[in-house]
Amino acid sequence: MPVTEWDPLRVEYTTVAELIDFITYTVESISLGFDRWEEEYVRGPGLYFVVVTGVHSGDYADPLGENTWPVETCRVVTENLDGFVEAAETVGHTRDGAVIISTDGTIQKQMVRIKSQSDSEKRTAENEAVEYADWMGTKHLSAIEVSVREEVVAAITLSEENGRMSVFQDGEYDDYQRDELGGVWRPTD
Repeated sequence: MPVTEWDPLRVEYTTVAELIDFITYTVESISLGFDRWEEEYVRGPGLYFVVVTGVHSGDYADPLGENTWPVETCRVVTENLDGFVEAAETVGHTRDGAVIISTDGTIQKQMVRIKSQSDSEKRTAENEAVEYADWMGTKHLSAIEVSVREEVVAAITLSEENGRMSVFQDGEYDDYQRDELGGVWRPTD
């Protein structure tokens, strides 16, 4: 029987698609909020989020030194969207590495360096069809490669060079130049 009124005992869960939309919207808004992309010698905010099904990333990631996500500002994406945007903006301007987010929205404090896949992993992974684009830098190459891992749902990046936002899933990507951002919202299916 469908719930037609507000029920104080009903728990609302965010779907994985909605979580990816929240992250994507945040990355887009940070790109659009930075207005110095065209200036020489200016580096904009850069971000790299990896959404995973599990909580342990040790098989494909190494801790990246002192780079940490400010969990005191936002620990779970969907519980504090304003805090998530604030923390992402801080991280985008001051830290490097990937931010691991579980499919329930929980953010891992330690930022990581995603390991390159070994040749044997590449042969056994279903990534023979992964195609790299000329514009892809290290972060984007890492994101497309990690996106084929079974435990990875998506990787979302913001390029600090030009404000480009990309979403990688299963070795494929949707890429948006900065001037394509901020239009009609494209929620995931």
